[in-house]
Amino acid sequence: MAQHNELGKKGEQLAVDFLHKNNYKIIQRNYRFDKAEVDIIAQKTGILAIVEVKTRSTTDFGNPQDFVKPKQIKNLVKAVDAYVIENNINLEVRFDIIAIVKKNKGFEIEHLENAFYHF
Repeated sequence: MAQHNELGKKGEQLAVDFLHKNNYKIIQRNYRFDKAEVDIIAQKTGILAIVEVKTRSTTDFGNPQDFVKPKQIKNLVKAVDAYVIENNINLEVRFDIIAIVKKNKGFEIEHLENAFYHF
């Protein structure tokens, strides 16, 4: 597996662990619809959190959250609409980003709630 793929998988697991630690229930991982993949669907106190995980080995080229592009957001919203309808979910939906950067021998994790809006 390519090194960047391994880093991405590690980042997703760190994000899941972070969410568990912060009292989120993981509903689904890697949900696919059409051209989109939703990294993590989690729930906490009446909110369905749609979490995009961005992991980088350095911030030399920008912060991880800067790599979520408008087309990706459009595809995520379309996928989540389908997921909510398919599963008859009646919760507030929030789009978050968990940005992870490798720092020395560890990782720095930042949870950006309401990182973008679905309109």
